[in-house]
Amino acid sequence: MPRKNFKNTKAKKDQNISKFTKSIIEVLFQNPNKPLNYKQIASALNLTNRIDTELLIKNINVLLVDKKITEVERGKYKINATNDYMIGVADLTSSGSAYIIVDGLEQDIYVQKGKTKNTLKGDTVRVYVYPKKSKNSSKVEGEIVEIIERNKTEFIGIFELGKNGNFGFVTMQNGNHDFFVPKEKFNDAKTGEKVVVRLTNWPEGSNSPFGEITKVLGNPEDTDVEIHSILLAYDLPVKFPDEVEEEANNLDTSISEYEVGKRRDMRKVTTFTIDPKDAKDFDDALSIQKLENGNWEIGVHIADVTHYVRPGTLIEQEAYKRATSVYLVDRVVPMLPEVLSNVACSLRPNEDKYTFSGVFELDDNAKIVNTWFGRTATHSDRRFTYEEAQAIIEGEDGDFKEEILTLDRLAKLMRAERMNVGAVNFDKVEVKFNLDDAHNPTGIYFKIGKDSNKLIEEFMLLCNKKVSEFISLDKHGKDNDNTYIYRVHDDPNPDKLIDLKNFIRQFGYELQVGDRKTTIQSMNKLLADVKGKPEENMVETLSMRTMAKAKYTTDNIGHYGLAFDYYTHFTSPIRRYPDMIAHRLLQDYLDGKKSPDSSIYEDKAKHCSSREKIAAEAERESIKYMQVKYMEQFVGQTFDAFITGVQDYGIFVEIPETRCEGLIRSRAMTGDHYYFDDKNHALVGKRTGIKYQLGSPVKIKVLNADLIKKQLDFELVDA
Repeated sequence: MPRKNFKNTKAKKDQNISKFTKSIIEVLFQNPNKPLNYKQIASALNLTNRIDTELLIKNINVLLVDKKITEVERGKYKINATNDYMIGVADLTSSGSAYIIVDGLEQDIYVQKGKTKNTLKGDTVRVYVYPKKSKNSSKVEGEIVEIIERNKTEFIGIFELGKNGNFGFVTMQNGNHDFFVPKEKFNDAKTGEKVVVRLTNWPEGSNSPFGEITKVLGNPEDTDVEIHSILLAYDLPVKFPDEVEEEANNLDTSISEYEVGKRRDMRKVTTFTIDPKDAKDFDDALSIQKLENGNWEIGVHIADVTHYVRPGTLIEQEAYKRATSVYLVDRVVPMLPEVLSNVACSLRPNEDKYTFSGVFELDDNAKIVNTWFGRTATHSDRRFTYEEAQAIIEGEDGDFKEEILTLDRLAKLMRAERMNVGAVNFDKVEVKFNLDDAHNPTGIYFKIGKDSNKLIEEFMLLCNKKVSEFISLDKHGKDNDNTYIYRVHDDPNPDKLIDLKNFIRQFGYELQVGDRKTTIQSMNKLLADVKGKPEENMVETLSMRTMAKAKYTTDNIGHYGLAFDYYTHFTSPIRRYPDMIAHRLLQDYLDGKKSPDSSIYEDKAKHCSSREKIAAEAERESIKYMQVKYMEQFVGQTFDAFITGVQDYGIFVEIPETRCEGLIRSRAMTGDHYYFDDKNHALVGKRTGIKYQLGSPVKIKVLNADLIKKQLDFELVDA
């Protein structure tokens, strides 16, 4: 037999062995408590001929040697039930490999290309974890053996017509495989259009899933098409179901004196809201009055959403499903129908409202003397924008000037105390856009938190902290094990802190890593020192990456970033479902009810954390698209910039005045051949020694603005 044919035969045999190995594992997974012999396994796999049966037996022996299965009695096999098998969610990369995120596992499991078993992004999978190659090895690797549940069956991509027009492909941009589409499933899609493709099947051995186009969205360079695509890609609903809208519209949203009589009536106390100028849903208001003893009574009044949204209703079910409002660049996907979010629950000026409040007696040094929680009726006397309140803080005259200045003074005292205890001072700049009537970006500006923003933030933090303590601590200050939903933030990863410490030394900065207070005080000094410097955004971003992700849970571990032992989200129930949970549980405890089963609320907390992550990803994607769209007009122009990231394939560069980031590919960098210095985050010229490093200033030209990939391509000027 010629050598070439021998290789092909061997490759085909190896493929069959691999295929049967996975199939055996799947069958045994489906029968975890029932040992099966080879005949039962063959029957489950519909194997009837002698050759396949012999291959099956060889595969069983391979699995026995690898200890993936065990022989529990002579000739009968079960899955080897050890920690070698884990269940997690797949995150695919553009190269075809995957990372499996396992709940409770600190490190993701890496799965190389070819061992992902037709997995798509977000699928829940069972993964076999390989034994570590050495005791010192930190990398965790495995292979996917079963797709337990598809995350979704509809995907967004760009349609491309195939050869002779008899087939087509829908290309993906997020790491998923491209879809093969037969001609009869085109649904009138044209090359280059953005489409929705539905997964129909994925034949064994095929590189691509098969699909059919269910909807043609249109030109991907059209802003409305792209934002609509983002909504669909992240399963964010465009509108509320008719029956939910109908239920909301039929609610009694009038303010009755009978209901007010069951509440603390605070309608006569000076009250106002301070919000962004484009806000329509006002979750929170502040009231202030001076007491006879000279102390200040500050009310933090929160929209009483749960008065209207009751368990078991369609509105409640839809709110839980959404779990959060989503803020894309040009629109909001609200958690609640407009009649609630913008009207009935919104604390609009000159209207009586039902609220759930924390009322705090503070002395002149912002020390808390007394605390009260309960349902209230309030009346907002004035609606301030942040800009209006800021103008008063900075010396201008205006309504309730004395009250605003008092609140500002108290807030600054509370903030100083929080920083002294050890809170992290992240003042991250937000990128915002001016839009025309067609929702296209005409300008970029930055939202920077000033005193008026921080005033509101401090009193919201106070309320969130104190309501959490009120529920969680007994009269002696001991934890009482009451079930509650917490917003927690774990300690930072020590290894990441050391990496940050070593990296910033290159720029002349220091970070002391020690006990909690030492580390945070040093971190805050670092963040203050980089303000206004070219490396500010980069150092802030790297500092934030050392931190754990905040999440919702019933298992309280405190909030590291805020330096709070107890913390919850209570102050935004119009846009966050966890705040509604916090309101209901607080009322139950005020009514003397017993602590409920925490497992029910832990499931809710996980769902809310998951939806929050999806919302954040969608928001980032809409910002990235708008940045690329805005930069289209500057193709061919040059800018001063600085390096924000370095990889072996190129350097990422940001333009400070727009915060737009682009890529300069290493293969396009002329004059030398550059190698990647991983330790120093740099590309270094082999001949010249020229070093392109994180934070380095560069001059660039905008080469291309790719709206489909949401990517800017730059080139170096005068390298």
